[in-house]
Amino acid sequence: MIAEEPRVDASRVTELAQSLETELARLIVGQKALLRDTVIALTAGGHVLLEGVPGLGKTVLVRSLGQALSMSFARIQFTPDLMPADIVGTNIIGEDDGRREFHYQAGPIFANLVLADEINRATPKTQSALLEAMQERTVTVGTQTRPLPSPFFVLATQNPIELEGTYPLPEAQLDRFFFKILVPFPPEGDLLEIARRTTGESTPQLRSVADAGAILAAQRTAREVPIAEHVLRYAARLVSATHPDRTELDSVRRYVRWGASPRGLQTLVLGGKVRALLEGRYNVAFDDLNAIAQPALRHRIFLQFEAEADGITADRIISEILEHTAKEPADH
Repeated sequence: MIAEEPRVDASRVTELAQSLETELARLIVGQKALLRDTVIALTAGGHVLLEGVPGLGKTVLVRSLGQALSMSFARIQFTPDLMPADIVGTNIIGEDDGRREFHYQAGPIFANLVLADEINRATPKTQSALLEAMQERTVTVGTQTRPLPSPFFVLATQNPIELEGTYPLPEAQLDRFFFKILVPFPPEGDLLEIARRTTGESTPQLRSVADAGAILAAQRTAREVPIAEHVLRYAARLVSATHPDRTELDSVRRYVRWGASPRGLQTLVLGGKVRALLEGRYNVAFDDLNAIAQPALRHRIFLQFEAEADGITADRIISEILEHTAKEPADH
């Protein structure tokens, strides 16, 4: 049976994503996988956690994204003394017709695109201030709950935990990030190009390629992409295999404390739908799920201390799961 194409013109999503990737590449050297994964997450309506050592251009990527999208942008620099009210806002006393009353002063979280810079340099209490905003798209101060702008994206940068002065993100907050994307150190050729672009008289100015309406339309289109039952079952088996009590893989049983949550499955399916559109297809393939498995699951797999001692990473565990999880043939 041939699946029906989405009611909305899916080619517009492909064109929008390709235009966004092309525009970002004018400033970001190399890093094609990084750009593709970021665009997938944004098109799916998910938040992104970028991890890498300082100086790799994580903040530049997010700023460039703000320039390429005609949406409100805010940057929050996370520091150890940052308070929750500095993010979500607070009630302040003001005078109105001679009477003193409380007035709400909105925080920087009220923007379409929010850069949470060096998020793991703030204390866990402040990190948790983002929880409601990321999941519910609302902010509660006092007794009032206020909706955030739509669309709403949090793109957070994080330094490796080993660096001094960092705090691990709470597991509940990690799970609310659609993708965790690792930013690798560039090869020598890319380093030379970075030097050429950033030490000259001027740097490229990015043009806007989409607005809030286009992003919301792309999100709706992505959800209309069909996924066959056998591909959906494969996604469920991938997530189940991350749990020590639900797999026969020795590495998972030995090194994994607990595996991915149901949000991991939702991420695989929705991210697979977006990737299928970007590849010019109207149905999700096994390759779509395999391509996004690591950014979708690496931050949702929590390892035992023994794993660190043996040099085992979540990415290695995911690779073994992909290798050993069987694909069911399509029903005829």
